[in-house]
Amino acid sequence: MSTPTHPFLSRVLKSALLGCFILGGSSVAMAADSDAPVQVVSNASTYRFIVGFGAGGIPDLGARLIAEKLAERQGVPAVVINRPGVGGTMAAQDVLAAPADGTTILSVTPAHATAPAIYREMRYDTLNDFAPVTLIGDGPALLVVPSDSAYATLEDLIDAARANPGGLDYSSAGVGSSTHFAAELLKQQADIDVLHIPYRGVSEALTEVMASRVDFTMAPYVAAVEYVKEGRVRALAVTSRERVEEMPDLPTAMEAGLPDYEWAFWYGLLVPAQTPDETVQRLHQETAAILRLPDVGGRLEEMGVTVSADSPEAFQQLLEAEYEKFKQIAEEANIVPE
Repeated sequence: MSTPTHPFLSRVLKSALLGCFILGGSSVAMAADSDAPVQVVSNASTYRFIVGFGAGGIPDLGARLIAEKLAERQGVPAVVINRPGVGGTMAAQDVLAAPADGTTILSVTPAHATAPAIYREMRYDTLNDFAPVTLIGDGPALLVVPSDSAYATLEDLIDAARANPGGLDYSSAGVGSSTHFAAELLKQQADIDVLHIPYRGVSEALTEVMASRVDFTMAPYVAAVEYVKEGRVRALAVTSRERVEEMPDLPTAMEAGLPDYEWAFWYGLLVPAQTPDETVQRLHQETAAILRLPDVGGRLEEMGVTVSADSPEAFQQLLEAEYEKFKQIAEEANIVPE
């Protein structure tokens, strides 16, 4: 199975990957040589995947797919523990409190990089206290409106917002969530003033759109696509650089009037920074091989995730770029840390 990198990520990761190939030490290159199991931790009794969100989302489902195969290949149990709370920071703290031996793994989303922008007192350093294992992949957002909305295009929505500053509103999965930041970036690039109404998760944010109680939301593709197909919401744009095969008539935000707008929800795995480098590389090699399995990578792609299995070095570069991007969005949107 091929594992193409999403165009959004390819620009960020290109230099890191090129450096790895030049040095000849890329863990991606090593993993590509063979997908045979590689022992990660010789004396492991259990592998634990800690997810900072509830069951059912991509961070949870991705961790479960990988954990199941890791258990088979390593011959020891691998469990998934959901630890929702405070934007994923509770789960991150749990991972840092565990032994740095490669057996406790954090499943992350962009919320890991947005946390410093919205929480005044962080108990850890987002970039330096963790070691990247692999970027699992990413997927775009859909900008959706109620099925009975008067707005047929993104241009219609933007024109209405400009004509009535503060008169339109949007729902999000919560203050500081990726959906919040995605909409704030849209506001900044479209130069519009719309009201943010936070809810407790993507499901609630979408429910408010379906009930016509808000004007729009920016939802992960996988969370909204079925509602679009069922006619319960209407999609105005997708946030990838190219149109999605499943909806060939749906324009990108770039095509629909925002030439610089691009957004991706990404998913990855981290371990504590003190984990030995050799263990991190073996864990990357093993998880990358698992992601290439048709019943793992194929399932993720069915859920709208473009699988990448990129190297720890490339994932670190993405984290650093996203950290800076979210910091800038938060400053411009006046998102005040709690």
